[in-house]
Amino acid sequence: MMLRASSPACPVSLWQWGWRALALLCCCLGTAHAARTGCHAPPWPQWETFKASFISRDGRVIDRSTSRQQTVSEGQAYALFFALVANDRPAFARILQWTEDNLAGGDLTDRLPAWHWGRKDDGSWGVLDANPAADADLWLVYALGEAGRLWQERRYVALSSLLANRILAEETANIPGLGLTLLPAPHGFRVSPSVWRLNPSYLPIQLFDWLGSRSSDPRWRALAASSLRVMLESAPRGYSPDWILYEAGKGFRIDSEGEGNGKGGYNAIRVYLWAGMLSPDTSTHARLQAAFAPMAEYVARRGHPPEQIDILDGRANGPGPTGFSAAMLPFLSAPNNSVALKTQIDRIMTQPPRAEAYYEQALMLFALGWRNGHYRFAKDGSLQPSWKTTCNQA
Repeated sequence: MMLRASSPACPVSLWQWGWRALALLCCCLGTAHAARTGCHAPPWPQWETFKASFISRDGRVIDRSTSRQQTVSEGQAYALFFALVANDRPAFARILQWTEDNLAGGDLTDRLPAWHWGRKDDGSWGVLDANPAADADLWLVYALGEAGRLWQERRYVALSSLLANRILAEETANIPGLGLTLLPAPHGFRVSPSVWRLNPSYLPIQLFDWLGSRSSDPRWRALAASSLRVMLESAPRGYSPDWILYEAGKGFRIDSEGEGNGKGGYNAIRVYLWAGMLSPDTSTHARLQAAFAPMAEYVARRGHPPEQIDILDGRANGPGPTGFSAAMLPFLSAPNNSVALKTQIDRIMTQPPRAEAYYEQALMLFALGWRNGHYRFAKDGSLQPSWKTTCNQA
């Protein structure tokens, strides 16, 4: 999709100039969208560009690179998070309303959202797969709960709590030897009576820390513990897989017949992103930095993250897209990775991501928004947006 050069929020060269400015860490302060509280968010032009490029007027996040012009619940949840970071309450409300109307049958209090929506074979539009996606549901719960806290909106807090309870009831399993574990979806991931298919990139530890700190339900802490085990034990050589199998009594093994097939790529790149953005005050941060050091070393040695890598022997099939470089920036922000960090910043500057690549641009917004101080995660997982800090200092 071509950008609209006439858009006042999106200069002709914003994708090139904007991302390069972020990579160079050039941030300026000024006035952006004002919430009803009167607090002003520092400008985040990349969020405005993301909205103009991927979000319809009524709040649908569109992956225009796909033939079905699809929307996935992950995209809706990510966009809610970005809108909160930007203190953009109108966009947040529109995105949430579209999600409820189209992915949840008009009532998010009644069901988790379907993961896949788009153009059907007969030309009509609607849900293509009603199975929810647990990673999207976690980010939806988090965005709603933190929006409720930061904007003092009780309705969002209540909806977050209801959806969190549904995740516990519908998207978890008590797996022998692993404990209570988050499944990728309510249906289809118990391969046999003793085998489950799991996805490490669905397990951002800061979100479980946040849920555990705000709920007296011990199941959230149990999920945090099993999630950390999934991330660590599924990556024996320091490379996270897209998908992994866990067999009761035997542990983790390669998903040789599934989509992942012992490789890490499109999904797994988010494992390093989530790990890199963890608060350094958590003990988990140091453990994950050590566990995934081989990936940081690979990037330093090759000058780019791999598009796909074998999690056992480290063989890769070539460089990943620029969005993968962005996703690695938080992880590479440790002092001992300064050379690799600069190399990835240079790569982003010289090879901007494709304007129509929704997933790459979402990775960019997460990573560079964090890198440039638009937000941080506290030790307990709570969101620390820069606009809140500005308001508190006013």
